[in-house]
Amino acid sequence: MIDVNKIREDFPMLNQHKTMQNHPLVYLDSAATSLKPQSVIDAEVDYYQNYSVNAHRGDYDLAHQVDTMVNQARKAVADLINSTPEEVVFTSGATASINLVAFGYGMKFLTSEDEILLTQAEHASNVLPWFKVAEVTGAKINYIPLDETGKLTPENLQKTISHKTKIVAVAHVTNVLGFVVDIKKIAAICHENGALVIVDGAQSVPHMPIDVQDTDIDFLSFSGHKMLGPTGIGVLYGKYKLLQMTDPFMTGGGQTAKVDMCGDVNFLAPPIKFEAGTPHIAGIAGLKAAVEYLTKIGMDNIYAYEKELREYAMEKLRKLNNLTIYNPDAEGGIISFNVQGVFAQDVASYFNSRGICVRSGQHCAQILIEYLNTVSTVRASLYFYNTKEDIDAFVKACQEAGNFLDAYFG
Repeated sequence: MIDVNKIREDFPMLNQHKTMQNHPLVYLDSAATSLKPQSVIDAEVDYYQNYSVNAHRGDYDLAHQVDTMVNQARKAVADLINSTPEEVVFTSGATASINLVAFGYGMKFLTSEDEILLTQAEHASNVLPWFKVAEVTGAKINYIPLDETGKLTPENLQKTISHKTKIVAVAHVTNVLGFVVDIKKIAAICHENGALVIVDGAQSVPHMPIDVQDTDIDFLSFSGHKMLGPTGIGVLYGKYKLLQMTDPFMTGGGQTAKVDMCGDVNFLAPPIKFEAGTPHIAGIAGLKAAVEYLTKIGMDNIYAYEKELREYAMEKLRKLNNLTIYNPDAEGGIISFNVQGVFAQDVASYFNSRGICVRSGQHCAQILIEYLNTVSTVRASLYFYNTKEDIDAFVKACQEAGNFLDAYFG
């Protein structure tokens, strides 16, 4: 059970911040980035104030303590998704994680005879790297049809996958429509057909329990900043045997066991072979604190609360006659809509005048915008620190937006 009022006390932005219009902050943009609890802020500050040394580089106590913290963070992330620390690679975020797989695995093994399957609902971070892989290797990009609501179903994958398919790269939860994909069934179909499933977990790992062993997915990427952690830190999970087969995306210090003048290079074992250079140590400390915070609350509790909050919002929004809602039946905490007759950015600007933070535009999902047959949408996205009072303010702004903007613009 979540005590949201108690939780909100942990977030400085919700206790101190006012918008320029002097409204209390109603933050409904967590799909873009989440707010940070004080424990995450303290963890980063603690590193800089009390340690501030490099990892894996020093033979002194401070360096050893930092090494220990990094190892503990890796273990905390592994426990969160039910993997092992050896399968957890620290990156700069979900984008870097997907690129690592695309260039380190896809570029290495795909040929012109192979196929990569995507959907129209993917974020650009899970589209553009595969476009480049296809350009270089000659592999073909094809798309799994979405159902009438815009959701990826196992049935449509089954109809589309073939013996040529080697990679299926899809989001567990899509960032515009918020549908939760049955990733366990998707993985089973992929493996039955000899393909790997590469999962964008940026919108799922922060919001629900994830078990990579149970779902049997091959790779999973996610970002720290969407799950209470700092920006600039993320994770790639990969099955260990696949990480062994994958080449590093970047090379440099700290990842090699041997280098000689003839160019012979022996990389260390995963995950270190992928972590060239100085790691984002403060970010790792913050991510560790974020994972600990989420674990203490419980991912099951977070998912249940957000579902309740979304249902509360949809019950009220369905009563309005001035909205086009693109995902009324989605399971995730994302609500994508337009106020009829009003440009999405104008709606978002009006919401800002009421102290409400939402996002407008194409949300880095330009292919989906074509599918929705619209120029842009407004996206409100929930997290477990939001309240029913936040929803009430949001619904009221939706109700009034059309009339206000009509009056304002003439």
